[in-house]
Amino acid sequence: MKKIASLILFLLTIAPLSYSQVSSLEKNALIDLYKSTDGINWNTNWDLNKDVQTWYGVTIENNTVTEVNLSMNNLDGAIPSTIANLKSLKSLNLGFNRLSGIIPSEITSIKSLETIQLFMNQLEGELPYNIGELVNLKKLELFNNLITGDLPISIYNLKNLEVLQLSSNRFTGTISESIKNMKNLKTLSLFDNSMYGAIPSQIGTLSVLKELSLANNLFEGEVPNELSNLSELETLLLNNNRFVGVINTSIKNLPKLVNIGFNNNPKEIEILAKPITQNSINPQ
Repeated sequence: MKKIASLILFLLTIAPLSYSQVSSLEKNALIDLYKSTDGINWNTNWDLNKDVQTWYGVTIENNTVTEVNLSMNNLDGAIPSTIANLKSLKSLNLGFNRLSGIIPSEITSIKSLETIQLFMNQLEGELPYNIGELVNLKKLELFNNLITGDLPISIYNLKNLEVLQLSSNRFTGTISESIKNMKNLKTLSLFDNSMYGAIPSQIGTLSVLKELSLANNLFEGEVPNELSNLSELETLLLNNNRFVGVINTSIKNLPKLVNIGFNNNPKEIEILAKPITQNSINPQ
């Protein structure tokens, strides 16, 4: 009998260990997100009386939240500033919802973030001016929102960034020469905004760039010959801007270039040398 009692006591002692030990600060941050985005009406909602590790879309490692993936889950409302209390968060995916309001500047304090995906929402306002403090960020996908303003100069400090997808917003301003700092960029998509100015020649130093999508803006001037250095480039979309002149033959002959769009500029850009397959496409 004593052995049975001891066993029961032991099991009661270790039972809590089977549950996550997420801090109250992190738990409350998730609850704030739930309440701020009408969690009761999510496609898959949370039982706030159950352990955090049972909550849909939440990944926990070493008793801390490392991922929140609530894509296509009918979130409706604003991202609360307390999201910043998820100090170990690596990935935040709230895409394909009905989020509104601004991207809270407090999010830039989560230094562990590697992926931010907030695309296909109704977010507005400007990007946080200190977005460049997210030094570990590899992917920033904000396409199809209502975000305004110039690109903050600090964004060019994101040296580990591989994907910058800001298409179909209301961005203005120019691309800074500091783009040269973003050596790991594979995708630079600013398609369908109101950005202007010349393409900085420094883009030609981005040796791993695969997609350069600048169509449907107000960019102007000549296409810099330095783009011929982009040996990994597969997609080059420049249509519906204000470019003049010609595209250098060496750009047209880039070994991996498959998709190129150049029509509907005030002076039609001429493609020199032998023709290749030219498709004007919209970036995804």
